[in-house]
Formats: sequence, C-alpha cells, structure tokens
Amino acid sequence: MKLCQLALLASLGLGVTAHANDWTTPAEATHFRTTPDYAGTLAYLDRLVAAAPGKLKRVQFGTSPQGRPLIAIVASGNGSFTPEEARKAGKPVVLVQAGIHPGEIEGKDAGLMLLRDFAVTGKLPHLLDHVVLIYIPVFSVDGHEQSSPYNRINQNGPDSMGFRGQAQYLNLNRDYIKADAPEMQAWLALWNRWLPDFFVDVHTTDGADYQYDLTWYTEDPHKLDPGVAAWQQHLMIDQALPAYEKRGHLASIYLEFTDGRDPRKGIENFGSGPRFSTGYVALQNRPALLIETHMLKSYQVRVRATYDLVELLLQDIGRDPASLLAVNRHADDAVIARAGQAQASVPITFKPDPQATPFQLKGYAFSLSHSDISDSTWIQYDPRKPQTYTIDNRNGLLPDITITPPAAYAVPAQWTDIIARLDAHGIVYRRMDHAMTLHASGYQLDHPHWAAKPFEGHLMLTGFDLASSSRDIALPAGSVIVPMDQRAANVAINLLEPQAPDSLLRWGYLNAIFEPKEYGEPRVLEKLARDMMDKDPALKNEFERKLKDDPAFAKDSNARLSFFFQRSPWYSVQGVGAYPVLRLDAAQARQALNTSH
Repeated sequence: MKLCQLALLASLGLGVTAHANDWTTPAEATHFRTTPDYAGTLAYLDRLVAAAPGKLKRVQFGTSPQGRPLIAIVASGNGSFTPEEARKAGKPVVLVQAGIHPGEIEGKDAGLMLLRDFAVTGKLPHLLDHVVLIYIPVFSVDGHEQSSPYNRINQNGPDSMGFRGQAQYLNLNRDYIKADAPEMQAWLALWNRWLPDFFVDVHTTDGADYQYDLTWYTEDPHKLDPGVAAWQQHLMIDQALPAYEKRGHLASIYLEFTDGRDPRKGIENFGSGPRFSTGYVALQNRPALLIETHMLKSYQVRVRATYDLVELLLQDIGRDPASLLAVNRHADDAVIARAGQAQASVPITFKPDPQATPFQLKGYAFSLSHSDISDSTWIQYDPRKPQTYTIDNRNGLLPDITITPPAAYAVPAQWTDIIARLDAHGIVYRRMDHAMTLHASGYQLDHPHWAAKPFEGHLMLTGFDLASSSRDIALPAGSVIVPMDQRAANVAINLLEPQAPDSLLRWGYLNAIFEPKEYGEPRVLEKLARDMMDKDPALKNEFERKLKDDPAFAKDSNARLSFFFQRSPWYSVQGVGAYPVLRLDAAQARQALNTSH
C-alpha cells in the first residue's frame, strides 16, 4: 500500500492495518498532519496489546457521559498488571495522562509511539523493567470526539483537534478536588486503586512565542514534602533535562507572563491549586509534572518533544526505583505522624514570594504597536530573529493562610454531598452507629459574597468573615468522623477547611447555610428594634454610628430593620452561617469514634 493511501486511512481513523507487521502510528502515517479519532486510537492500541500480551494490558476504568469507554493501558516489563503485583515487585507506578484537554493531544500520539517501541519493535525493550506505566491516551474522550479545525485558534496543527470541555461543558483540569464530572470520579477511583508514585500530565501552551519546544511545571516546594520536592528537582534538573536537550530540544520552566503584551515584564506563578492535576497530586504526597509543548511548533516537533521527555523520565526512574518509593513512603508517614503534633501547621493558601530571581528567556524579537481595533497594545513576534532577554522570575510562592489540623473532622449525616466527595477521594472515615451531642469547635461564617458569574457550573463563594466558635451540636447516627492520621489528610483538609481555595464551601456546596428561613415582618421589627435599644444603650449607639458612617445603610429601610433582627434570638436560633463541619480534639475524636464503625 502506498504511503498516500496509508495516510488517507489514518486520517479517517481507520489505522494502519494493511500489514500485520506495520507499526506506523496513524499520526506518523500522515506525517503528523492529523491525529486519529478515538476509535482509531483504540484500534491501534488493541493491536499492540494483542501483539504483546505479556507487556501490555487494556483496562477500562470508567464510562464518559456520552457512553464512551475510558481506557488506560498498563505497561510492564514482566507483566505486573495490578497494583498488588507492582508493590510486591518493588516497582514504582507512573501515571502518564494525555488528552485532558483534547485539543492539546500530543501526549496521545507520543504514547502510541512509545508503547510500540517498548512492546513490539525492540527499540526500548528494557524501558519498563523496573517501572509500571499506566498510560491514559485520552482522558476527556467526549471532548476528543468533538473535533474541529477551529477548536484551537492559537495552535499550529494538527488539522483537526478536540474541544477543551467534556460533554457537560466542564473543564476536567479544574475538577480534581470537586469531582463533578463522571470522568473525574472514574479517574479518582483509578488513582485510589493504584496510588501512583509519579504523575505526568501532557498539555499544549497558549500565550507567547519563544524558542522552546516545551515548558514544564512542578508544584512549589512549599506545597510538598521536602523529600518529594528534592526528588522531583533532582529528576528534572540533574537528570532528565540535560539528556533531553542533548537530543536537540530546548525546554524551559513554565512561562506565565506577567503581561502577555510585553514578555520583558517577567513571569509569575500561574496559580495552580487543588482543582488542577499537579496541585491535586501534591495533596496526595506525590511528585507530579505538567508538560506544556509549545503551540506554535509543528505538531511533529511537539509529539517528538513529548516522546523524548517521557522516555527519559521513565529511564531515570527505572535506574533508581527505590528512591522514589522511599520518598513517597516517607511523605505518607509524615502526614500520618503530624496528627499527633499539637502545634502542626498546614498551609492552605499561598502568596507570591516578593523576591524575584533573574531568568534568561530564549525568545524572539518583537514589536509593540497601538491597535486601533482593540485600542490596546499589539505584540508581533519575528521568529526569524532569536533573542535572549533577562527578565524577572516571580514563580516562587510562600505560605499564606495556615491552619492547625484537628484530630478529626465530624460531618453530620445530612450533608451527603460532602460525604460523597470524601468517598470519591478515598478518604478514610468511620460512621457513627448512634446519635450523640458534642461540644466542639467550628466556624461561624458571616457576610458572604459570591462571584458575579458562574465558573465550571458553580457560583463561587469569593469571600466571607470567619470566626472560630464552639457550640453544642447533635450529630445524628450515620455522621462521619474523619481522622487526620491518614495519608490523604491533606485532601480532607482542603475539602473541609472553609478558607481553602477549593473547599467545598468555596464551590458552593454549602450555600444554603447562609439563607435564613424565617423573617420578621417590618411592623414586628419596628417594635423589636425599640425594645432592644431600650434594653441595650450600647446597641443603640452602634446603630446610630452606622447611620452616620454608612450612607447606603442609612437609605435602606430593610437593612436598618435587619440590623436588629440579626442581633436577636429569632435570627440566631436559625444557625445562619454556622459551618456544619466540626473540628474535634483528640478526646472528642475518641469519644465520637467509640460510637462508630
């Protein structure tokens, strides 16, 4: 069969099935002009699995909203196809994920080539002697099939590519902690079963033009166990990147420009957090790498850049698998041991480090001009003129808000959405067999305000006043006690602490606590206000000061009456703003656990 005919078949997703011994991938067959559809991708993978059943195994880990199978390939040099077999053999598990944003699909085609060269061509026969690889060719499979030449205006090829959102218009790379999407719930089940030791998430950039084939990101050391941070720094800086650049590539740290219209103003942290893949994996005490190939390089260059880096990472991990297993085990043990430390401190938000460092940006010459269309600055790059700029690197982060973890959290049984999220993340808890009343600490939340428009299907709670409080609360049978002496404690903290940026409170799962269900008629509140001021001169003075200092309040008759209602027992009895999740000390936790199973 002629190459042009082969290319046509591949572009139609029919794969390269003309000859049993022809292992050209669909993308290679078209000289990387196209990428196969999901059926063509799975057909090629099935051929590989059939040819090398002792090295590759196809597993379905879920189903998409439109009914497509979520497929992963487990690859191993000696047929370690379960987490139990991997652990028994002392092999770290590496999870490589492609297509969470299906328009950014290099990881899929690079993965097909890499599995082929490991399993059937003999090019990389020992790549996975000491590592087990889980490869997800396409995570957002429904978005992948919504293919169009117009999905990625900023990107150079392939001819057609998938859509950023999944079928319910959710961005899976904002869904890790809230886990709304069926795909994410399936991914979390896969994660909890395998507990991978290293994670790689493959993307394509947007943004500026520069010389690099690829940029990369690891979470700030302040978000990680020190051993995990040191291990991934050594892997990237000392091992993988020098070998990668010897293959003719240029790579850079992730480039989030402070001002996209003028790269000379420097770079900053893009704001990763638990909603993102690498931010979530950090909460799981594991190292993770974000790969971002450069959108303006050819698709072939981007696929090859991904292939080479992932190959080198697997080689480096395989040379010393014990070190990765040891740092992860130590990180888990440290989180568990922290539960017994009264003065432990856990950062839940981070702020930019004011100390910038110099960075050599290998970019291109550019011009800045005023646009009469946008009435703003228009930057135009000249890729014929490479140029190096010394700019400020402000990627560093510092802890901001920190909390002291309780011995355990208590979640009342009626808050089923919260408990369902604990289940999705594999967080260990115990259910109470019978009701009990506890006097425990918690939070009172007042003056909430929300975003002006929805984000990822939610109206985010953007601010509130928080005060610690203690109260008696009746916990019904079926309430759950979440102890902090578990390896996933950091995930629980970021779900349950109100101030965490991706807490369930922030995502709006508890908005109802801010809604009073009873109100006072104005004629009743008029009398209540007078009675309260007669009994409490200080309250009268506070009211008069607010009339003087707050003109908007003074003009709002309902606000003036609410001032008194909200300070009355008729309002406080409703528990408005009382955060339902309790923080238990060690004695309270033991008491509650004695009633649970």
